[in-house]
Order: sequence, then structure tokens, then C-alpha cells
Amino acid sequence: MRTGNAKPSFTAPLTGAIPRSELPRLDLLRSFEAAARTLSFTLAAKELFLTQSAVSRQIQQIEAGLGVPLFERRHRALVLTEAGQVLQRAVVDCLERLRDATARVRASTQLRQVAITTTAGFASLWLIPRLERFTADHPGVDVRVSATNELLDLARTHIDVAVRFCRVSDGVGQPLFEETVYPVCAPQLLGNPVKPLQTPADLVQHTLLAMMETPQESALNADWAPWLNIMGLPELRTKNTLRFTQYSDAIAAAVAGQGVAIGRLPLVAWLLRDGRLVAPFGGTAASQRGYFVVAAPRAACNPDAQDFVRWLRAEAEAPVVASAPPQVFS
Repeated sequence: MRTGNAKPSFTAPLTGAIPRSELPRLDLLRSFEAAARTLSFTLAAKELFLTQSAVSRQIQQIEAGLGVPLFERRHRALVLTEAGQVLQRAVVDCLERLRDATARVRASTQLRQVAITTTAGFASLWLIPRLERFTADHPGVDVRVSATNELLDLARTHIDVAVRFCRVSDGVGQPLFEETVYPVCAPQLLGNPVKPLQTPADLVQHTLLAMMETPQESALNADWAPWLNIMGLPELRTKNTLRFTQYSDAIAAAVAGQGVAIGRLPLVAWLLRDGRLVAPFGGTAASQRGYFVVAAPRAACNPDAQDFVRWLRAEAEAPVVASAPPQVFS
């Protein structure tokens, strides 16, 4: 090969520092980085919401300022020159450093926040009475609770953690605890000789506090069925029935002495411990339903959300009011 015809390779000259006024503008470098990465002015333009001709002009502007071509324009193809490869490495490194610094600065000024979604009953009866312990250990964290029985999309609603209530066989995420159930009422309902409440059969003289059923939710809202089946009273007819859309309202009515509700453990364990509710009968039933913790992908970048998940599991493992061994029903 004739060395005189060989194409000289690019070697960056070792010169003094270039004045800042001669450095390419950041917007031009962003266009160059996108074009160098995609090897396409068209794709780079689409990514940057510019026209193809605008990106092409910006690249020409950089090349004119540097005095060297950065791309070989081939038929329907772009190839980086050696000068382009040198500049690409430097630009990628600089943009990554700038991105990391921006993220650190933004994180230091942003509000620390954990967004949670769960059922209204779990929120009011289990989560909120304990939540002060988390906020005391995590000052500065804004905890946002979305209490709804609607199954929210975590990504679309920007939620970090969900506590789902479902059948154990359908559970997703990390299991928090399974549910057991038995009747509960206010202490004043006991000891009435006219309307005794000593055996399950005595319920016929009392008001049952139950959840409303809908075609979509009947499987989860049949709150009395598990226990009544265990007791052999599937066709029990009581004096009255009050139905509620929210489980917490049924429990509030029970605390007020308005009737007998089905107690979901451990949701009502603290009310039993405090003596605001009592369990008149034995015979606990495992409902084969439970609560599961689901962390959204966004929680991986939120240390406070990760702390919240760990706190939930620690609270779930803490001792609660002792109860009779559960009986599993089919």
C-alpha cells in the first residue's frame, strides 16, 4: 500500500486550555450525543423534539467550530469519525456527571414522601393507630394514605406501596398477615338476661352488623359466612341487620353498642385489648384471606418507602391480643 495515499488517523492535539467561550453550547452537545448514540439525525430529532434539519445544522455548527468532521455521511447511514468518537466519550461522561449532580441537588431539596394505598378498613383500624410510630422515627417524611377499596394502578397514581386485601391463594407481593374472624360487640351487650349473648344461637335476638355485598365484591364482603359455617348456623336469621359500605363503620357501630359485628383479626385486636370490644363466643375461623404488601418499582428509588415496607412487616410481627386457634373452613 502506498503510504502517501493512506488516510491519516485523528490525533487530538495537546494544546493549552480552550477558552470557555469557544466550547460548544450544551444544547448542541445534547444533539450531538443523541445523534452519535443513535447514528441517525432523524432519530435524534425525534428524541429531542426537533426537526431533522435542525439537528443536522447543529452538528454542522459544532464541526465548524472544531474544524473537523464528526460524522461520515454515507448513503442512509452515519458513522462517527475518530474525532467524533473522542468527543462522544467526553460528552457522555460530562452529561452523566451533570445528570448525577442534578439528581443529588434535586433530591436534597425535594419533599421526602411515601404514598400508600390500602383498603379503608385496614387504614382506619390497623394502619392509622400505628402510624405515629413510623412518623416519630422518620421526621420530615410526608406520608400520604389513599384509603380506598378500588384497586389503584401504582404507576399511574404515583404510589409507592400498596397493602392489598385478597384471598391467600391470590396473594401477590410480600405476605403481611392472614385474617381470622369471630364475633365482637360492646361489653354492655353481655349479661342481659332478657337478650342473652352466651351462645352463637343467641344471635337471633340481636342486630347483626354486616357489610353490603355487590356482585363484584360479594366474595370478600361475605364477612359473617365463614364463622357461621364453622358454627353450623349458615341459615341464621337475626332480629335485625345493619349493613355498611365500610368495615370501619360496622366496627364503630359495634363499639357504640348497636349490634354484633364480625371481628377481623388483627385489625380489631387493639379494640379488644383496650376493652372497647369483647368476643362473646369462642370459635375463631381462618377466613383464608390476608393482607399483602406490594412495592411499586418507583419505591426502589425511595429509601423512605423501603423503610415503610420494613416498618409494616415489623408491626405485623409484633404481639397482638391472644385468640383461640383458628379453624380453617373450605
